[in-house]
Amino acid sequence: MTDLLEKACGFLYAGLSLAALLSFVRLFIGPTMQDRVIALDLIATLATGLIVVYSICIDEAVYIGVAIVLALVSFIGTVAYAYYFYDRREP
Repeated sequence: MTDLLEKACGFLYAGLSLAALLSFVRLFIGPTMQDRVIALDLIATLATGLIVVYSICIDEAVYIGVAIVLALVSFIGTVAYAYYFYDRREP
């Protein structure tokens, strides 16, 4: 691995981890359930990003499939919650 790639991986790990930490704060503080669901979706997206960065840094493509599955499950969960919330608001 080149020196530039090592620095980029470290920078990306730090940035994504900081974003995940801030998202956890929003998850616990969030005043409404919608804020918490969005924070949880963001955490899943950041986890997907961390898996992809890890896959690139160790030069293994097998983890990309894991990231895709995580992204799809996260998307389905968010859509299910949106459908539940929309259905609940109807009179």
